Amino acid sequence: MTMKPIPVTSMAAVFHEVGAPLKLEQFRIPELKGSEVLARIVCSTICGSDLHSYYGRRHSPMPSVLGHEMVAEVQAAGPAGARDFNGQPLKIGDRITWSMVWSCGQCFYCTRGLRPKCEKLMKFGHEEIIPGRALIGGMAEHCHLPEGTAIFKVPDNVPDVVASPANCATSTVAAVFRYAGSVEGQIVVVHGAGMLGQTACAMAAVGGAAQVVVLEPDARRREKALRFGATEALDSTQPEKEIQARIKELSAGRGADLGMELAGYPESIELGIGLLRMGGRFVMAGATFPSRPVQLLGEQLVRRMIQIVGVYNYSPQDLESALNFLAKAVDKYPFEELVGKQFPLSAVNEAVDYAETKRPPRVALIP
Repeated sequence: MTMKPIPVTSMAAVFHEVGAPLKLEQFRIPELKGSEVLARIVCSTICGSDLHSYYGRRHSPMPSVLGHEMVAEVQAAGPAGARDFNGQPLKIGDRITWSMVWSCGQCFYCTRGLRPKCEKLMKFGHEEIIPGRALIGGMAEHCHLPEGTAIFKVPDNVPDVVASPANCATSTVAAVFRYAGSVEGQIVVVHGAGMLGQTACAMAAVGGAAQVVVLEPDARRREKALRFGATEALDSTQPEKEIQARIKELSAGRGADLGMELAGYPESIELGIGLLRMGGRFVMAGATFPSRPVQLLGEQLVRRMIQIVGVYNYSPQDLESALNFLAKAVDKYPFEELVGKQFPLSAVNEAVDYAETKRPPRVALIP
């Protein structure tokens, strides 16, 4: 791969202390080795987990460069050149995204289909800055991709602001659907109508679900879900009996075939399992932060033959599925509207405050 002149340094917003302003700092761009890639970030979106880290609701190493949702252009590569996850060569200027989880592909968990639990795991946007490895998060001008990063080209028709969340929210939902199996002709209940929930509604609709019911307390998000493929949007703060009655009405009295828990609250987990039919499936991906214990009756799980599975992050093939889905669905559903506002990297602290106080599904940083 032909190398083009690259800058000596790159600016990044550094997370030093919980709740303290992020500091814009310059870092020397490392010499690229092997098939390493220097990616010039063109868009980075702020995920809910970034906010949880910044405000101390979850532990995150410090100092670090937050941000794991990003789309970029290949600016340079090491002497071995760069290839995507499927082995196809990449060239300068290619628009790419990559798995937020770096996994070795060879350890005990990787060889058993659990790459998000790799024994050598590295997560973009969640790593402490060490010498030679600072540009590893999205709130920066560049990102340094180690050898073995699962890189994918972004389809030409998918805008930057739609592609950026693909390597987190969209891929996580793709993993949820992989575990859930076919939804064709089924009653699907989606718990939560944030970025994950809106995407799940669209995927369920595209997958041929008979009914896509979203449960969400926020009226604006419920209204938006109806534009993302939901056939019905219910206020999750209604009495449980009323919600159960409506789900039974939609399902000939049986209950939902599938529940997708994407909000993470114990109340939605307890409610969701109670909405399932005999033999129903319940896939959980939202409970990624501390909460009270969930109260379930083991006898009911057994007698009703309920299947429960947890999904955390995703595997590289889920990112590929997510990008393919977006290429087909981007003109049908208003994904660009999920990014509430765009900020330059220099206004990163304003962007974080806006994301926390206004609560849009996503806020974008455009370096």
